This record gives sequence, C-alpha cells and structure tokens, in this order.
Amino acid sequence: MALKPQPGIMDVSPYVGGESKVEGVDRICRLASNENPLGASDAAKTAYRGIVDNLHRYPDGGSYLLRNGIAEAEGLVAEQIVCGAGSDELLALLIRSYVGIGDEIVYNEHGFLMYPIGAKTAGAVPVKAAEKDLRIDVDAMLGAVTDKTKIMFLANPNNPTGSYITEKELRYLRENLNEDVLLVIDAAYCEYVDSPDYISGAEMVEEFGNVVMTRTFSKIHGLASLRLGWAYCPPEVADVLNRVRGPFNVSLAAQAAGVAAIKDKAHIERSRELNARLLGWFCQQVTELGLETRMSVANFVLLDFKAAEKAAAALEFLKQRGILVRGMGAYGLPGFLRISIGTDEEMRAVVENLTVFVNGS
Repeated sequence: MALKPQPGIMDVSPYVGGESKVEGVDRICRLASNENPLGASDAAKTAYRGIVDNLHRYPDGGSYLLRNGIAEAEGLVAEQIVCGAGSDELLALLIRSYVGIGDEIVYNEHGFLMYPIGAKTAGAVPVKAAEKDLRIDVDAMLGAVTDKTKIMFLANPNNPTGSYITEKELRYLRENLNEDVLLVIDAAYCEYVDSPDYISGAEMVEEFGNVVMTRTFSKIHGLASLRLGWAYCPPEVADVLNRVRGPFNVSLAAQAAGVAAIKDKAHIERSRELNARLLGWFCQQVTELGLETRMSVANFVLLDFKAAEKAAAALEFLKQRGILVRGMGAYGLPGFLRISIGTDEEMRAVVENLTVFVNGS
C-alpha cells in the first residue's frame, strides 16, 4: 500500500526564496530577500562568537534571557512572549494549534505566501480577500470570514506590496471580527515604519484575547541565517504554543545573538536611517526613468513594469549583471518586481542598470 500524506499537503507548491547566486557571475548584489544591507550588529556578532565553547550544550528551552531582553526593549510581558525558529515556525505552530481539516484561514490577496501554504499543510482552505490598489481592504477581509474561519493572517506592513493599514483600520477590523477567530498580525517590517497612525499590534494583544503579533530578527536585526522570531500572545495562546513547540526550538547561537541585537538601539537606528534615505532616493530615481513605484513603508519597493513580459525581461537583465531582485508572479503580480533596499553602492548599481534597460528597450 502506498503511503499517503495528510490532506492538503500535496496541493502545496513549495515556497521558493529569493535567488542568491548567478552562474558565471562572481560579484552578486542580493536585493531579493529584504535583508539588512548593514548585516548584524557588532554586538550580535560578538555574542555569536562567544558561544563557541558551549556548542555541546543544549540551549535554554524557554529562551528565558531572550524573552526578557525582548520584553525590556519593547515594554512587554516576558511570560507572553514565545520564541521560535523564525516567525515562520510560529505561524506554523499557530496553524497547527488552532486549525484542522476543513477549516478556513483568511488572508489578503497579495499576502505572504506562507499563509496559504500553512493552511494547506493542515488540510484547511486558504481564503483570499481582495485588496484595493495593492492595499489590504479591511471590509473585504471581514467579508471573507465564515463559520469555518479559525485564523485571519494580516501582514502589516504587507510583503510584498510595502503598504500598511492604520491603527484605526486595524482596530475596526478586530472590533468587527468574531471572537472565536484568531487575528494574527505579522509585523515583520514594523521597525521600518515611521507613520504616527501605525501600530505594530502589541497594544491589541494586551487588550484582546484573540490577537497575536509576530516579529522577526531576520530583517532590521540582520540575523536571517539564525532563524529567530517571536510572538506576543495572550497568556492562553502562549500556553498553547509552549505545549506544541519543540523543547529546544531556538538554538543557543540564535538566543545569544538575539539578546545582543535587541539591545543594540544604535544599530537599529542606523538601519532605519539608511533605509529611509535610500528608499526615498531610489523611488525618485526610478520615477524619473518613467517607472512607477508603489508607496512602501518597509525595506523594499515594488516597481510596476505594466506587463509580465517586461518585468521578466528586466529581472533577467539585472540578473545577468549580478543584481538579484524578486519576480512577483507567485504573488499574482507578474508585471512587478520587488527590490530590497541595499547599500548606497548597490542602489546606484540598480539605477544605472535600469537606466540602460529602459533606454535600450
């Protein structure tokens, strides 16, 4: 008898991350995965090196120092923080804990691909809510909810569009959401936002029993390779996650680097300042080339080439010159490319090569 996986798993198209190399090209400009161009802070690197003599030891299974470091830095309750191997693991654990076969998960039209993938691995149905002009439509999200809905995922800011919804809209969504639906606010890019009408969602976790906020160390903290994330949860949800997660799901290296990174406010601020400056400069430059950009509050921006063929040609043109950006076909945006904000040198290289592409095509 042939082995059969659980329902939904064979419907999954495996997630494919941004490219990192080009055959025959030695010098690569990696702008496909929204990584911090400054890398990890010196403090995080020092902490990482400091655990070398303890590689034979198991890590703290409760990530006590890391949770307390996060709580102190963010003004949160340590007991309501759960750490994981990237926020991806925490999203998967939430699905595993609250979603079953035949249930539904609601997410926005151009939301993070791991939301529908996670739903299918649980035998659940991913329900896509339409957006308006590449921005989450709160009423559409609410309209997609049925009696089978168990979780609503909402990335704010959203990847890959870079748009966000305001505190007023977010609260309206929660106030009109069924109490038995878990609202998961994926705030992976929240540190980059500088808008007075934005909140990460942590405040709402403390107000409501069905709101969870997830965060990551992969972006502004520059620790993507260590796979480290955290969730801020109501006490009951934190208790559930701690029952289903692995006993040593966060490595010793990740915990040590994470504690140092969350305390290094200077590195965080430098990363914010670099991103804000280059995001504005880059958008101005490509607009002058006749390319349309979409407003982004994160560390990446969408370029609209108006046609899938044009976007694909630009993607390949840049790739052959060692510049890796992200095609958006998998997100239902085949006419767009997503470009991460890198260093001054990298962004100048993108502009120079796009200039050649536009003028020569």
